[in-house]
Amino acid sequence: MTNSRGAARTARILGAGLLVAVTGADALAQERPFRPGERLTYDVRFGALKVGTGSLELRGVTEVRGEPAYHSVFRVRGGTPFYKVDNTFQSWFRTEDLASVRFHQDQNEGSRERERRYEIFPDRRTYDAVTDPAGEQPSSANPLDDASFLYFLRTVPLEVGKSYSFNRYYKPDRNPITIRVVRRETVKVPAGTFQAVVVQPVIKTKGIFSEGGKAEVWLSDDDRRLVLQLKSKLPFGSLNLYLTSANAGTGTVSAN
Repeated sequence: MTNSRGAARTARILGAGLLVAVTGADALAQERPFRPGERLTYDVRFGALKVGTGSLELRGVTEVRGEPAYHSVFRVRGGTPFYKVDNTFQSWFRTEDLASVRFHQDQNEGSRERERRYEIFPDRRTYDAVTDPAGEQPSSANPLDDASFLYFLRTVPLEVGKSYSFNRYYKPDRNPITIRVVRRETVKVPAGTFQAVVVQPVIKTKGIFSEGGKAEVWLSDDDRRLVLQLKSKLPFGSLNLYLTSANAGTGTVSAN
């Protein structure tokens, strides 16, 4: 059993080394731009209309199947008198290599409610949709889900004009994840004025990063890589998030 676990750890380290080669930066040697306790809060707008609030929170480190994992929660609440949205995405991803090990979706959009639970097994490259009787399905190496992707994105070195491609989404038929770095600009949000890098991420799903959503994400152009602003087109309208505050776990983060 010890040899087996040692081999699995070695495989993860090799996988992380492959990620370093792909991104062109030694991500493992750098301090990550996020840490437990970080909480980002947002105004939510559908088009120009303010309709709710959002939050992206790294609640802490817990244990999943005997290994330490970050626990993140991404929630968006709001709507109009005729259409309400309350979506929560929870992700547990390993502290060692950011591979997803558990993913929960709770989506309430209008009259539609959907609850899904996934257990993800990076070492054997499978996932199990607990709320579906299909059993384990093939997955990807070092898998990511919709929520953990936002943290992974913050670790990728971004050069304007370049595109990055990763076969890491936990459902292999939805790969590749692509990230196009489109520009640098100054952006003003309720939390302040920031220098930002603007990226267009695409995952072949029906969520905020779908191909049809034409999502853009503004990341602070510094070592914190805060998600400052997010815009995406969804079936119920244009969803926009604007940062109102950022707590890094030890104090409030302010604009440059």
